[in-house]
Amino acid sequence: MIKNFKWLFLVSLTFVACTNDDDVVVEEPVSAGTANFSKYIALGDSFAAGYSDGALFIEGQKGAYPNVLSQQFAAAGGGTFSTPFMADNVGGLLLGGNLVAGQRLYFNGAAPVAVSGAPSTNIATKLTGPFNNLGVPGAKSYHLVAAGYGNVAGVAAGLANPYYARFATSATSTVLSDAVAQAPTFFSLWIGGNDVLGYATSGGVGVNQTGNNNAATYASNDITDPGVFAYAYNALITNLTANGAKGVVANLPYVSTLPYFTTVPINPLSTSVLGGGNVAVGQATISALNTQLYGPLKQVLTVFGAGDRINLLSTTVANPLLIKDESLTNLSAQLTAAFTPSLGAQTAAFYGAVFGQARQATATDLVLLPTQSVIGAAPTATTSGLGIAPPSPLNKFGITFPLQDAHVLIPSETAEIKIATDAYNTSIRAIADSKGLAFVDAKAIMDKLSTTGIVSNNFTMTATYVFGGSFSLDGVHPSPRGYALIANAFIEAINTKYSSTLKKVDLGNYRILFPASL
Repeated sequence: MIKNFKWLFLVSLTFVACTNDDDVVVEEPVSAGTANFSKYIALGDSFAAGYSDGALFIEGQKGAYPNVLSQQFAAAGGGTFSTPFMADNVGGLLLGGNLVAGQRLYFNGAAPVAVSGAPSTNIATKLTGPFNNLGVPGAKSYHLVAAGYGNVAGVAAGLANPYYARFATSATSTVLSDAVAQAPTFFSLWIGGNDVLGYATSGGVGVNQTGNNNAATYASNDITDPGVFAYAYNALITNLTANGAKGVVANLPYVSTLPYFTTVPINPLSTSVLGGGNVAVGQATISALNTQLYGPLKQVLTVFGAGDRINLLSTTVANPLLIKDESLTNLSAQLTAAFTPSLGAQTAAFYGAVFGQARQATATDLVLLPTQSVIGAAPTATTSGLGIAPPSPLNKFGITFPLQDAHVLIPSETAEIKIATDAYNTSIRAIADSKGLAFVDAKAIMDKLSTTGIVSNNFTMTATYVFGGSFSLDGVHPSPRGYALIANAFIEAINTKYSSTLKKVDLGNYRILFPASL
């Protein structure tokens, strides 16, 4: 009788547990599925390292997506995860007592500014590893398989990476060899962004190396040949999976969706802006510019079939910036000849040189984030592209003097970047599929952030500069919450591929921006 009573009691408890949903929440236990997280190694570039606000620093590194992943892996058999931490939260690097990278940024309520304090991280101070987080800011795909990329002696000459030099196991090691030596059971790899990013952030001041498979001849701002990328990527995956390790990889977003390229409008020249806050002054300025510069330019360009390059400024809507487009036919000689009778040979030649490839910006141009501080400033001998500082009235960038190549990405340059990125992504997906790896569609995530936004944990994440929640103040690298969003995307891909039940992190636990003091 007592035995029967015991069973009835258990049945009643079961009934209560099943029907009282408000009191009992049954969570699925965390498991690794078919993956093994006991030795996790992360390879990649600045995103893997936790670079943020224009620098690498301790708190930023702690929030890097691989570090977030390792914390979630711990509940499913993951082991310790070590990171080559910087020496401070100021950011920046020293080499031989000289500053080679500056401090991190913070938002002072009006604009991003550098934090106070001096960097204390010395490149020559070697760290003792091994390290699980092998993210290297600035690394391109082929750098991860390049011997000597961590040689301190090569940093000053640009032959080695200052961040990797701090923790490379030897002067001749590679990032890949340092990873494989640790016999990882699981890895993450997100690499390739820098293969086009330097070209993009320099405004296309570089060479598209597509067709050149000799990476030794590349400069830092060049676009990597897709064949070189595919070779390096295949070498990385082949070696990382050689002993049965599983892993997760991610593809690459278009740079044109990053705040660095979408924040500064192509048409900021309103009457208020041109008048320094005084609309009446702005209207008078526009009238003078149309009479003395824009009108004569449009008249002459129209004669040569290029009148659409310049339109008169409007007093009712904001006007586009004046830029140089090196893809245009250079009409310098024609402009010089046309202006010589009225301006004289010397001045006419100067106008021809300045405006031979000038036009007003359109919606297909991408104005770089740093260009915001250049608009209206006086060109110097170094920045004018002419070797001299132009005199008044041709001394206002974007208004009376064209913004130069370094200030804007024009459509032909954006197209080169897109073509290369598409080729890299094709290789990433094919190689990942051939090895049965988890795959993160980072491109689709970034597309959403830059358009509709992503809602997660009751937060709407967008790519809006400063206030969108996803990106840090450098306009390229994620914020702490942005890195957490990335980590969740990796977790979702891992769970899908390996039947694991890893838990995602709560975005509310991650800040949007770092304060001045940490």
